[in-house]
Amino acid sequence: MKLRISRDELLTGLQRVQGVVEKRNTMPILSNILLEAKADGVDILATDLEIGMRGLYKATVEEPGSVTLSARKLYEILKELRDCEIELTVSENKWTTIQAGKSQFKIVGLPSSEYPQMPTIDRESLTPLAGVGLNDLIRKTLFAVGDNDARYILNGLLVSLTASDKKATLRLVGTDGHRLAVAEQDISASLAKDAPKEMKAIIPKKAAQEMRRLLEEGGDGEPLIGFTKNLMIFRKSGLLLTSRLMEGNYPNYQQVVPKETNKQVTLDKAEFEGALRRVAVLSRDKTNAVKVTFAADHVTLFSSNPDFGEATEELAAKNTGSEVTTGFNARYLLDVLSVVDGESVSLQMETPLSPCLLKEGSNSGFTCVVMPIKV
Repeated sequence: MKLRISRDELLTGLQRVQGVVEKRNTMPILSNILLEAKADGVDILATDLEIGMRGLYKATVEEPGSVTLSARKLYEILKELRDCEIELTVSENKWTTIQAGKSQFKIVGLPSSEYPQMPTIDRESLTPLAGVGLNDLIRKTLFAVGDNDARYILNGLLVSLTASDKKATLRLVGTDGHRLAVAEQDISASLAKDAPKEMKAIIPKKAAQEMRRLLEEGGDGEPLIGFTKNLMIFRKSGLLLTSRLMEGNYPNYQQVVPKETNKQVTLDKAEFEGALRRVAVLSRDKTNAVKVTFAADHVTLFSSNPDFGEATEELAAKNTGSEVTTGFNARYLLDVLSVVDGESVSLQMETPLSPCLLKEGSNSGFTCVVMPIKV
């Protein structure tokens, strides 16, 4: 195998797959990427057996072939090189020579026959989506997904696609048991004729993070998404991302979302966020506990830490309900506020220990629930 490729083109491909490559040494081959040189360029593949990514990059191929190389070492080498044309030559024993100007590196490769194969994808079964809209839905729900939670299914993002003759709705749900985020939007896409009217799947947090990263790159063309029995397929600008679906039953999140009432507290989002950050400085490290009092025309925030002291702040608010004093993990509230796009946020709470419903001022497609804590 022999090819020439620009340093920036190869570096872009390697940057995209760094998050996919297996970091643990369970199987040495999974810490490698697969390079496949063919007539129209070079394919770069990475997988950890759960998630896979493939992309085609421009290259001048003199001898087609394939090899697997350490993703981390190749990435580190390219980062140190200046922008130039790189020549990659693979010998019969899989030793790979990287020639860039006067610099030369030789790194050990492994045979491509040992690398896991990615599934073949039928493009017809994929649904086109608006990239900006999908990215927004992921951003508004991903923060609530569990991180190495003992309840395995909470480490995934629930994706549901429902369709009727007139419209299709995409909904994403994330929860870790302490907070819940639901975001949905109507999409113009119509599902394939033979597709079910409702599709539900749970994708790993890592897959959602990689999707978001690809969507934030921009680029031409709308992304495509589809599901098989045990696989999610995401395609964008010639890049293909596949992920195994998580098996299990997602919690009935609709039971947790309290019914909306006309008793609500409306706050300026930026002021509330700033006050929370300041008061949380003196909260207890593990719980980040902040005491919150919703009064008639203001909200009071209070935190105390026996080792450091206490903090209090008051900010203007509009309250159409009765006075309530409760406690929250400040980090959970700040996570919600970080994805709120509007200028105001409303909070609804019946009792000091009931779930708190948070809504964006003008966005009816976004709902968040945060459980209170005792302070």
